[in-house]
Amino acid sequence: MVLHTTPYSSACLHFLDGLSWSLVFPCYWLLDRLLASCVATSLEKRQRSQDPCSFLTFCVLISAPLYLLLLLTSLPFALLGFIIWAPLQAIRQPYLYTYHRPDKHQAEQGQAGPGGIGIGEWRPQGRSFCFCSANVCLLPDSLARFNNLSNTHRRAREVGKRIRNGASRPQIKIYIDSPTNTSISAASFSSLATGFRRTSSLDHRPDQTHTTNGPADTETEPLTECPIHPSGATDCPVHPAVGDQGSFGCPLHSDGDTTADCQLHPTGTNNNSDCPVHTSGEATDCPMHSTGHQPVPDHHDCPMHGEGTQPKPSTDCPLHTSGVQISISAPEPDPQEEEAETGNHRAGDQAGGDISSMTASRESLSRYHGGDTGVGITSNNTLTHVPRTSIFKRPGRKRRQGDETFDHEISAFFPANLDFLALQEVFDHGSTTRLLRQLHRYFPYILSDVGRYGWKGCCSMFKFLNSGLMLASRYPILDARYECYPNGRGEDALAAKGALFAKVHVGTSHQEQRVVGYLTCTHLHAIEGDAAVRCEQLDLLLRWGAEFRQSSSQMPEGEKVLEDLVAFDVILGDLNFDNCSSEDKLEQQHALFTQYKDPCRQGPGEDKLWALGTLLDPSGLYDDEVSSPESLQKVMENEEGRKEYVVFPPSKSQCPASSQKGRKIPLKGNGRRIDYILYSDEGLQQDWKLDIEDFSFVTQLAGLTDHLSVAMRLAVSTGEEEP
Repeated sequence: MVLHTTPYSSACLHFLDGLSWSLVFPCYWLLDRLLASCVATSLEKRQRSQDPCSFLTFCVLISAPLYLLLLLTSLPFALLGFIIWAPLQAIRQPYLYTYHRPDKHQAEQGQAGPGGIGIGEWRPQGRSFCFCSANVCLLPDSLARFNNLSNTHRRAREVGKRIRNGASRPQIKIYIDSPTNTSISAASFSSLATGFRRTSSLDHRPDQTHTTNGPADTETEPLTECPIHPSGATDCPVHPAVGDQGSFGCPLHSDGDTTADCQLHPTGTNNNSDCPVHTSGEATDCPMHSTGHQPVPDHHDCPMHGEGTQPKPSTDCPLHTSGVQISISAPEPDPQEEEAETGNHRAGDQAGGDISSMTASRESLSRYHGGDTGVGITSNNTLTHVPRTSIFKRPGRKRRQGDETFDHEISAFFPANLDFLALQEVFDHGSTTRLLRQLHRYFPYILSDVGRYGWKGCCSMFKFLNSGLMLASRYPILDARYECYPNGRGEDALAAKGALFAKVHVGTSHQEQRVVGYLTCTHLHAIEGDAAVRCEQLDLLLRWGAEFRQSSSQMPEGEKVLEDLVAFDVILGDLNFDNCSSEDKLEQQHALFTQYKDPCRQGPGEDKLWALGTLLDPSGLYDDEVSSPESLQKVMENEEGRKEYVVFPPSKSQCPASSQKGRKIPLKGNGRRIDYILYSDEGLQQDWKLDIEDFSFVTQLAGLTDHLSVAMRLAVSTGEEEP
């Protein structure tokens, strides 16, 4: 169980690898640029058509011969470097494990510790874990252009930022200490401010209080239930006049002029003298100015009680509710991201769209953070709240149909509190470096650079690309293994596609037993019509997974260690077949779906009504209708919009190479869903149970890849009672 932290076992081999690659790289880069200049994206074609002087075309005509000349010059050096580099790949490690110590803010927020998050004592009621899978299409730039994508290095950096921004959104943690307050509905806490979203993770509540979302309600709560104003009051600061948008939903000021004096929107130092909540100059007990994580439940200065009028805590006070507390935590802004650029993906950007650090996802998150200047709800505030009331109630996007036992949604953000991330098609080495730099600011543990080059092992054909797999975790990784599929064909055989298996440590039981989880990240054969190849790879996937779980559970001889407790076993990845195409019937009936459960699957050849296709039509990636996470989300929520931008199963009456836009032929299902998250409840401890809390299709990578991401939150309950 030794994780490989370096690609080679000795510094000498590492030096030779670097030397050989420095000789090969100029030729590799020039070849990539030469091919890229010959393949234009739809955005570049549009820009050239709008260029009256044909300046862009002139640049291509000049650069292409120059690239060719330099390429021919670099060939002798590349050949020498290749002779040294190729044999070294036979002894290269199959993956690279990196650990980044959490920063100070993460440690303060409890998101990570010296050994990761959540590896303390396993609570009897269990926990929930959030998984996400995304195909990011980070191929060399010339190859990515065949998918209508460009600027791989810039996209890699932006992909990492969007994932990190989405996963580290402000959290609303609900604590229920009083037995009388356990009947709070989920809708009551669906929002605390505009854009805030409830997190259902069991990691953030002491009780396993199950709640369900009610129907979406577009109206605010009646004033009779307001926790601030008495019955019949019309000038409540919590319920400003209808149509007043001047204060951006602030609960304290209701005027439409400015927020300069509002204590929830400080512009400088936190001056509490004019606080609308506490009446005295002392702010130590004010829940709006609490410096710690929990306000002191003292009511001397509380405007709801009056000084000296109520010596003991009141169960009716909305600002000092003893049983219910809401803790809001927001990550500090990254100083390196304080740039002047704004926006997400503009068609006018010459480099294939604006993918700067201030993306639409970051811009949208300003609603949560209140801006980087401190305007809004500040970090680490802890507010108390009254049950049965939603002060800022907004309609949620989560849905539940029929007898469905979990919520499902189309989200413009990656789920908050994301624990595990599986990526596919991270092929380019420079992109891997940029992506790691971003992801390590949220995920302490990452397995990257996965796969074999050259002719190593089962790989009969020379591998010019690695597997493209990457696995990021907020929990410590105990063991990992990579296996290469030996039956690749055609262009797919040039990449070392395979499966990455990992064992993670998620807790410790009362009996000092480790609680672990198993993760599998994979990317199957992509060529259409090769169903037999994919079925053979699925057979290998199941066999290798069983072997890995067996070998990793064996303890060293002579050591008396208790057996590990298994919390979950999850498969994530791009399987390159869907559950509605007639051409994929063989894969749809594979034994994989008897051992693992697919939350979106109704049965072989039939998905649930709410399931979406995850493969986007490359020709429409730069359309204004889908150029941002929010706009793509709206399109995906509309049935007609999906027909325009999601790839559907091929039809005999349609040429496979033609565009889908404007076609009138019948379409089956909601598109080709080829990205999966599967889970198995076999091998769990007795009385342990897995329940899905929610499943989401994520649009936050709009304009950066031709896939939708998928995410799932899985609750693990032990069946024990809280002592």
